[in-house]
Amino acid sequence: MYIVMNRFKIKCGSEDTFIEIWRNRDSHLKEMNGFNRFYLLRGKSEENYTLFSSYAEWESKADFDIWVNSEHFQHTHRNTNNRSNNKDIYFEPAQLECFETIL
Repeated sequence: MYIVMNRFKIKCGSEDTFIEIWRNRDSHLKEMNGFNRFYLLRGKSEENYTLFSSYAEWESKADFDIWVNSEHFQHTHRNTNNRSNNKDIYFEPAQLECFETIL
């Protein structure tokens, strides 16, 4: 199993906007071989931000790599590098974390 997580620090007061962005994404994940499940997780709120994490579970790193190189990925992430519409909701850039399961 291969787990991919992005950690987001979202400015306080912008949580609903962030959730709606994810709710309205057209990701096509369910169409990808090796994709198992996805969760958007909400964590603790601090003074300036609320922590969120996206959690995606894949059968293998190879399956995830195929997704990253797919047209679906390019379509889903077309505005990732240019968050001009919503850049003000992010306290800091997202942090990608990838894990291979051991047990």
